Amino acid sequence: MWLWSSDQASAALRSRDLGQILRVYRRINGLSQERLAAVLGYDKTYISMIETRRRAITDVGALRHIAHTLGVPVHVLGVTEPDDATYLAMVQFAGSILSLADIARQSGRAVDAINELWPLVARLEARAADGFADRESLGLLGRARVSLGVALGTVLPDEKLSTAARWTGQALVVAERLDNETTLAHTLAMHGNELRKAGHLAAAVSRLRRAVALSQTPEARSAACAMLARAAGETGHAELFDEAIDAYQRQLDGPAGSSGMFGNRFTLREVQLRGLAATGRAPLAARLLGEVQDELPAAPQWQVIGHVTTGEVLLAVGDRQGAEQALLAAIAGATTYRLPHQIQRALRLANGQLDEVVAAGRPALDELGRQLAHPL
Repeated sequence: MWLWSSDQASAALRSRDLGQILRVYRRINGLSQERLAAVLGYDKTYISMIETRRRAITDVGALRHIAHTLGVPVHVLGVTEPDDATYLAMVQFAGSILSLADIARQSGRAVDAINELWPLVARLEARAADGFADRESLGLLGRARVSLGVALGTVLPDEKLSTAARWTGQALVVAERLDNETTLAHTLAMHGNELRKAGHLAAAVSRLRRAVALSQTPEARSAACAMLARAAGETGHAELFDEAIDAYQRQLDGPAGSSGMFGNRFTLREVQLRGLAATGRAPLAARLLGEVQDELPAAPQWQVIGHVTTGEVLLAVGDRQGAEQALLAAIAGATTYRLPHQIQRALRLANGQLDEVVAAGRPALDELGRQLAHPL
């Protein structure tokens, strides 16, 4: 899978020069011309002539044989196969598919995003498993795994969130190999956040600290700091939470500002509220909750998340009526946007305290379970 992922190998494939491709293949694998000839079933002299361009291969069968044996995408050698046209067209539009899927998820249509991503991921996975994975295809595979994992993490209930973390973890395997800090920072952040949601807090904090250190843009740093603050809060690590939330706020206050899902003061306040409540500072969170908040959420699901967090803070300071109203609003929104994890958060808070919330949440969660029931 990783054979053609290095810069050197990628340059050889881009050249479409069979001689250069053979030389690079030998160098990567530590093979002599004689050994490569044995692998391909040719004579050593024949390999030498190809590498020095004294012999050009035009026979389609021979080119297919070399491509399949060495794991070279056949189109690089000018050969087409029945599946190639479809695959190349898919790769050409893969970036657009990924962008549209992210937009769908951020606008509250995570199920639609998953439906868009499944065919792309399946084709890229199959291609990689067959050994035809150049650097471009691997980069797309990593991005697709991240997008799918995050979308799954939006719609899956608590007991299945490890599935989302596995997909983002598989994306991290790719990102670690491609030697691109921007891609690696983004993947670490997304994987860390899914690990947090799945309950693997120590691993989440570790990934998110790396993401903060590697992030190079205000948007990336804002996202990584916000996710680290949330993970730190859930571990009860007040000092780390305060450090991360301060860094997050500095990004938003900086001259460059920030954008994206986390470049938003509604999101900042939600992360602050939840972290303060989780680290034993509910009265401070309640005071923050009482401040005027003008900015709207960056995405519909953040309104739902905010309602649950509001309910958590109000319960912690003894305002049962306010907590009930917030959690009922959260359940209504989570039902609309198919967010079972948020209904489960609301139910955990209400259990044994707010009977009306439990009465509304349990059937809503059961209905979402029926709607989302398919093998993920």
